Amino acid sequence: MDDFQALVIEKNEAGGQSVSFRRLGEDALPEGNVVVRTEWSSLNYKDALAITGEAPIVRRFPMVPGIDLAGIVERSDDPAIAPGERVVLNGCGAGEEHWGGLAGKARLRGEWLVPLPAALSTRQAMAIGTAGYTAMLCIMALEQAGINPASGPVVVSGASGGVGSLAVMLLAKLGYEVLAITGQPEESQYLKALGATAILHRDEFAKTGKPLERARWAGAVDVAGGAMLANICARTMPRGVVTACGLAAGMDFPATVAPFILRGISLVGIDSVYCPREKRMTAWARLAELVDRNLLETAAREIALADVPAWAQALLKGDVRGRIVVDPRR
Repeated sequence: MDDFQALVIEKNEAGGQSVSFRRLGEDALPEGNVVVRTEWSSLNYKDALAITGEAPIVRRFPMVPGIDLAGIVERSDDPAIAPGERVVLNGCGAGEEHWGGLAGKARLRGEWLVPLPAALSTRQAMAIGTAGYTAMLCIMALEQAGINPASGPVVVSGASGGVGSLAVMLLAKLGYEVLAITGQPEESQYLKALGATAILHRDEFAKTGKPLERARWAGAVDVAGGAMLANICARTMPRGVVTACGLAAGMDFPATVAPFILRGISLVGIDSVYCPREKRMTAWARLAELVDRNLLETAAREIALADVPAWAQALLKGDVRGRIVVDPRR
């Protein structure tokens, strides 16, 4: 069987991490009932934390990181998945407890995989990736709670990042007025091209504010947590809905109950890692319908597997716009 290239994280006896590139055979892959030839992967914030060791993402070593992949099924012992089928993986413990997508092949559990809609290529699937899939889950939660374009604006934090960029694009396509929060004002034209109607500077939300502020939006997609999330809640309109899907600014939530009991707002947590398969399939079907392929290309950059460690550092520094698509063959 053909060997393949993989990025491998190891831990030494002193507890330190190291990252290397290896040529591996299929027999090195962990247990699973479906073998996928990875055509494209991506680099996400969680991957960057794992690769740099900045957070204890990896649960067992050695580990191939990568919470995303899209590829072709080579062999399957799962009756629901056929060889030759195009599939996408997001989360499910990949890159944390089970070898993930930053390698030329992966052996996985069939129930983790979603058939890729025919309208999307595997490269487009990774330009969307967990970021776009998570953004879609946030939007589905807003819709389920009754937030529609007539309800009022929707604010998106971390708007120039992966989840944020896709959230802005998708919300605008659905007809929402989108307010984009970013710490990079130089990305204003990029965000407006995606569909943002106004740009707000991150510094306005960086420190804990008043329990209640002037109500400005009906819904929110927050990737940051921390003071950012608290301030977004304090500015949400009565009966508005805030979706929380990230912790780029921290795990704390320095808020009060005031927005919840005086304005009746809701805070909805978004679990993209272990989301039920049926909801994953719905999200990907909607992504195939809504994503603007031309705008998607402007929000993605392509790198080789060999470039991943350097880009992981840049991603943690906030120096990356949009999505990073990884070619595991290079």
